[in-house]
Order: sequence, then structure tokens, then C-alpha cells
Amino acid sequence: MENQKVKVLLAEDDKNLGTILKSYLEAKGYPATLCVNGEEAFQEFNKNDYDFCILDVMMPVKDGFTLAKEIRNIDKKVPILFLTAKSMADDKLKGFDIGADDYLTKPFNMEELLARMEAIIRRSLTDEKEGPEGDTYQLGKMEFNFVRQTLSQGKEEVKLTSKEAALLKLLCQNLNDVVDRSVALNKIWLDDSYFNARSMDVYVTKLRKYLKMDANVELINVHGVGFKLVTR
Repeated sequence: MENQKVKVLLAEDDKNLGTILKSYLEAKGYPATLCVNGEEAFQEFNKNDYDFCILDVMMPVKDGFTLAKEIRNIDKKVPILFLTAKSMADDKLKGFDIGADDYLTKPFNMEELLARMEAIIRRSLTDEKEGPEGDTYQLGKMEFNFVRQTLSQGKEEVKLTSKEAALLKLLCQNLNDVVDRSVALNKIWLDDSYFNARSMDVYVTKLRKYLKMDANVELINVHGVGFKLVTR
């Protein structure tokens, strides 16, 4: 992996931890810019190109959730990994709802952070290499463009996050057939842990909302098995 090309925006208000993280990432070949609050990080994101964001949730001036929302308004694809001292499920689900790719609770092992980063990067690179062929799907009156990450009908268009697009693509590839929960989790989230399963439920709910553009398209639960995208 050509990780030297992956520039990291690191937002962490604990200067000691931030400095250690920055040094570790750069030692592993990931150039990193450290910001000590959310507003500083947002200004930095606006000024320069970044390929990966690591955001502490609890920061002064602007918290990590607010920062992530603002970043998502600018860039739907850049991977976001949250760091937090909290371990409550609601906080994790809030992060996934914003569009986070992963979540790490402090204290954490540096090797685990690196492993999660590289798993996200590998998935992103795989999606890019798939290319445009076969990546446009007709769903009733809607068109889903996986490469552009858009779901549209006429003049109405929704911009999807990377995970939303990946999940919808998997459902489109299995249109009118059941997609097993564990298959989706292992393919898109890379493991079927409890929190990843809860995260997937959040994304399914969001996709259902988007798909309401056409009443003839529905994403249904298949109890105890998974999900099915159906067209009538």
C-alpha cells in the first residue's frame, strides 16, 4: 500500500497524546497535521487536501461531532475515525449516523489504531479500483450512481457517504434477494461485531429514508436473516 500518499488530519486537544499520535503515524509513513481544537481542524481541512481524518469527540471550541458534520458537508468520501474517552453505545451510534467509518475508545493500542486505519484505506482503494463499469443501477424511477455516490430521481438528488453507497451497491447487486446481515457486515464493516451491527442498522434506516423518492422501491427487514431491496 502506498501509504505515504495518505495525508492525515489529526484533531486532538490533549497535546501530549496528539504529539505521540502524530509521531507514530509519521513513523509508519502517514504524514499528519495536528490540530488542538475543532475549529482549527476545520480551517485546516478547508485549506489543504487530506485523505483521512482522526477526530477526538470531546474538544474545545468545536467538538468532533460538529466538525465531522461540517467535513461531511464538504467531502462525503474522506474516511473519518473518531477517538473518544466515552464508551456509551449512543455516542458511537451518533458518530456512525454522522458518517464515521470507525470508532476507537480511549485508551487504545497504537497498533489497533493503525490496523483500523489501514482496513478503511484498503476498502476505499478497492471501491476505487472497481471502476465505473456496472456501477450505475436503475431502481424504479431512481438512478443510483456508485462512483458519484448519488441517488437521484429527476431534479432530486441525494449525495451518499461511502458506507451508504457501498451498502446500497451490495443491495442492488442482490436486488429482490435477501442479503445476509453477516455478509454485509464482513464485506463493508470488515467484521460483524455488536457495534458494527448497530451501525449498519443506522445506515439501513438512512437508506430507507432516501429510497422514499420512489414508493415502488422498498428496503425491507427479513427477520433473523438480513435485508432485501425490492422493486414493484
